[in-house]
Amino acid sequence: MAPKQRVYQVWKGSNKFIFGGRLIFGPDARSLLITLLLILVPVIIFCVFVARHLRHQFSSYDSGYAILVVAILFTFLVLMLLFLTSSRDPGIIPRNSHPPEEEFRYESVDGGGGRQTPSLQFPRTKDVIVNGHTIRVKYCETCMLYRPPRCSHCSICNNCVERFDHHCPWVGQCIGLRNYRYFFLFVSSATLLCIYVFSISAYYIKVRVDNYDGTVWKAMKESPASVILMAYCFISLWFVGGLTGFHLYLIGTNQTTYENFRYRADSRNNVFNQGCLGNFLEVFCTKVKPSRNNFRAFVQEEVRRPPVPVTPREHELDDLDGDRRPKVEDDLDIGEDLLKISQRRNIEELDEDIRSRGSNGPPHNTSEPDSILSLDHRAPTIRSDARRSSWEKNESLEIAQQVLADSNVTESRSYVTTSGNVPTRAGRSL
Repeated sequence: MAPKQRVYQVWKGSNKFIFGGRLIFGPDARSLLITLLLILVPVIIFCVFVARHLRHQFSSYDSGYAILVVAILFTFLVLMLLFLTSSRDPGIIPRNSHPPEEEFRYESVDGGGGRQTPSLQFPRTKDVIVNGHTIRVKYCETCMLYRPPRCSHCSICNNCVERFDHHCPWVGQCIGLRNYRYFFLFVSSATLLCIYVFSISAYYIKVRVDNYDGTVWKAMKESPASVILMAYCFISLWFVGGLTGFHLYLIGTNQTTYENFRYRADSRNNVFNQGCLGNFLEVFCTKVKPSRNNFRAFVQEEVRRPPVPVTPREHELDDLDGDRRPKVEDDLDIGEDLLKISQRRNIEELDEDIRSRGSNGPPHNTSEPDSILSLDHRAPTIRSDARRSSWEKNESLEIAQQVLADSNVTESRSYVTTSGNVPTRAGRSL
């Protein structure tokens, strides 16, 4: 017996798991290495070339150590928030193994020839009530569920995420309901760290100018690490600082990045807005919801469910029954046409045989059954090529063959009666 698999081992999304499914990352988790380098390398340079020289530059001899300690603690805080943002479930909604049956409905689909056939369908959208307003939610074809309000399917992670904000490549994870708080704290703390490193680096250049009675240019040449750190932090502030300001605006108006970019031109009323204070309290002071997924749980074998019976409506049944009678009548008409064809061919062959006997004597009659037999073999072919039916095809063929067989018997008997010179061959008629 094969060992049971856990949920993370058969997960259909694009996520990556480590430590036995305890940590979940996005498919682009390798970008975390770049983010770590962008944080750690500048901080190490700062501690070695700037903060270390400021340990004894204050009135209290050892108070300069505080600069070094603050930089280390700040960096640790940023890394911890980065880890909480990128390694946890952002709010993934478990996908279904089959469409929701309670939403099924029957619709008539044109099957060709003007006939309506019943088809199993269900609506692609439905309306839900949120804060007294009607919100239309969509059906996700991949996850086979109706997305809750503010939920969207991430094409990178291949999951439906609750309160989807965006997919951040710098943290290698979707930003949603369960990690948005940590994402904002990570971005804002990274902004403060940039401001701190920039300020201390500029202060160190000022200290060198005051202590050595030099110029700013000379101090910058003697401490190139300070100049590099100031330039790096200045550029980084445009990114993380601008991102912090933008998300402060989104939190104050209770929007997500996805909603802001998609519905900006619609000027629709935001039914989730609770006021500026209420919006901030919702993001920072509410309890984080538990994950909907237990990635370490064993996969439960799903019991096969009986197929959903597709029962057409009454009027569709009436239509089908009404089509059955014309179908049989059409088959009888085709049988009559075949009878006429066989009669015409037999009469023509009879005339030719009479003329040939009158000049050359009695001919051999071995070709008569063969011609009738070949005609009998051609009849089903003509029938099947002339009209094909998806139901009662075998019945129609049998009707045509029976009618044709009766016609051949009649023709053979009449032939024996009319020709006195030809031996009776009624026993060999088909």
